[in-house]
Amino acid sequence: MESIISVLKKFLLVIELIAYVVFVHWDKFLFVGIIAIDQFVKGIVVASMVPGESIPILKHFLHLTYVLNPGAAFGILPHQRELFLLAGVAILIGSAIFYSQIKKSDSILRFGLISLISGAAANLIDRFQNGLVVDFIDFRIWPVFNIADIAIVIGVGCMVYSILFNFGESGVKNPVRD
Repeated sequence: MESIISVLKKFLLVIELIAYVVFVHWDKFLFVGIIAIDQFVKGIVVASMVPGESIPILKHFLHLTYVLNPGAAFGILPHQRELFLLAGVAILIGSAIFYSQIKKSDSILRFGLISLISGAAANLIDRFQNGLVVDFIDFRIWPVFNIADIAIVIGVGCMVYSILFNFGESGVKNPVRD
């Protein structure tokens, strides 16, 4: 039988490993996490609803509405699957090529880039599977969207903020402020 000390050492080793992954490789953790959560929730929606079905979560405010989106944000450029597949793959390849530069960028810019890339990858998975993106978050006053779309918007917002306000901190001249 293992001693309490031995069990405690194993537990601490697991905690240390988790902390290492979360804090040292947080960008990879974020990338995988966004894709996993997005695909998991989309899987639940697809398995339990039919396209067009809407379930009120907060009546007159928030609904869970299953929509198959053939276009980009807000349904623009519908049925351009090849264009979206090509753009998504180009984003992923470009990200892989420039990962060493992304890793060196300030944390807000890096967070934004990783959020944008992971959101694009999650929607790209949908496009590869059936040519359409599964959307389900419906505020009734805005087009229906998904978790990957939220990641993309937050990512772009962080990138814009970093470019406008944080570039000077990393030693790179900010063309807007300086």
